[in-house]
Amino acid sequence: MTGSDSPDPKDGDGARPRTRGVARPGRQDWSAWPEYDAAAEGFRGYWYPVTWSSHVTGKPLAIKVCGEKIALIRDGGRAYALHDRCPHRGVPLSLGDQQFPGTLSCPYHGWTYRLNDGRLCAVITDGPESRICGKVTVRTYPVEERLGMVWVYVPLANEEPHSIDSQLPEELVENQFVMGGRMQDRSGNWRFAAENGFDEGHAKYLHRTSMWRMFKPMPTWNITKIVPGGRWIYRVQEEVHWDADFPGVGRWSNKRWWKLQPPKETFNIGNTGKPRKVDPVIEKCDFPGFASLSMPGVLRIVYPNFIHYEFYVPVDADNHRYVGVMINFTEGWKAAGFYVKYLGAIRWLFHGQFTGQDAWMVDVTDAPPEKLYRPDVSLTAWRGLAQDEFAKKKAAAGAK
Repeated sequence: MTGSDSPDPKDGDGARPRTRGVARPGRQDWSAWPEYDAAAEGFRGYWYPVTWSSHVTGKPLAIKVCGEKIALIRDGGRAYALHDRCPHRGVPLSLGDQQFPGTLSCPYHGWTYRLNDGRLCAVITDGPESRICGKVTVRTYPVEERLGMVWVYVPLANEEPHSIDSQLPEELVENQFVMGGRMQDRSGNWRFAAENGFDEGHAKYLHRTSMWRMFKPMPTWNITKIVPGGRWIYRVQEEVHWDADFPGVGRWSNKRWWKLQPPKETFNIGNTGKPRKVDPVIEKCDFPGFASLSMPGVLRIVYPNFIHYEFYVPVDADNHRYVGVMINFTEGWKAAGFYVKYLGAIRWLFHGQFTGQDAWMVDVTDAPPEKLYRPDVSLTAWRGLAQDEFAKKKAAAGAK
C-alpha cells in the first residue's frame, strides 16, 4: 500500500483510511456535483421502466424504484401503481388481492383502496358503514406503457409528470422498429452502471475477451471529446489507435490473426470499425458519436444496423435494475429474422456474457475516492450534465 492509502492505526475497523500531513491524491468526494452526489437512490421527477408489461396482471407485483416500494396491478387492461404499504399496520399491499373491480385490498384486515386515486373506499372487517372510509389515502404513481414495458413516474414535488415520449430517445418515437431486450436486477449503485456504460476506456480492455467481440478487434486507445447535442452528450472519436508501444514495457494490441482487420479511418458509428453500410433510419439521425447519454440514465450505443439502449433504473443505494434493449428499424418478414437472431444468439452473447462483464465491474466499484485519468472526461461530463439538469428541474418544481 502507498503512504496515502495506508490506514491510520488509530482508526477503528471499517473507518475510511486517514493520513496526517500527507496529501491524498485524486478526488476524495463528489462535492463538485452536489445533486449527483445526493442521488444515490436516483433522480426523482422522471419516468423509469420497472418491469415488462406482460408481468403486470391482476395479481399485485412488488417492485422498488428510487427507494420507493410500489405495488403494481392491472385492472381493465390498464396498469396502476400504489405505494406498497397499507397505512393501517404497514402491511405490503402487494401481498393483497382484488376483491372488487378497480380496487386493491390489504390481506390483513381488508382495507380496500381505489386504484385510480388510492382512496380508502371500503374496510371489509368494519362493515359497510365504516367511518374511516374516505379519510385515508395511499399514494398513487403515474403509469405508462412503452416498448413493451411498464414505466412509473416518481415525482419530485407532487408535480404533474412530463410526457413520457419527451424522455424516450427521439428515434423510438418517430419510427417503426422491432425490439429484443433483457431486464435484470443487479447489485451496485445505478450511478456506477451509468458511468460504466458511457465510460470511454473500459470496453477496449474489459470486453476484449467477450464472445460478442471474438472476431472483431477493439481499439487499444482513442482520443475522444464530449459534445452536447440537445439533452444528450456524445462521445466523439477524433483518433483511433489499434496498437501501441508502451515505453519500457512493450507493444500491446487487440489485433489477432483470427479477427477482422481494422480500418485506418476514424469512425463514429459502432466501436469496431468504419461500416460499409448504415441503416437508413440510423443514417438519417446523423448522430455525432456512437455513444450518448441522457438523464436520468439512458445510454444509446449506435451500431451500423441497430441501436442498443440501456436504462439504469435506481432501486436503492446498493442495487439497480438493468434494462438492455436492442432495436432494429425493420418491418415485415425481416422482423422475424431479427427475432431468430436475437433469441438464438444475441440475447445470450450480448445481453448475457458481454453486459455480464459490466455487471461484474459495477458490483465491485467503490468510489469516491477516485483518481481519474484523461479518458474519464466522459464521466465528468455526465456528472456535469446530471448536476445541471436536475438543479434546473428542482428549481422549476420549487423543491428543496
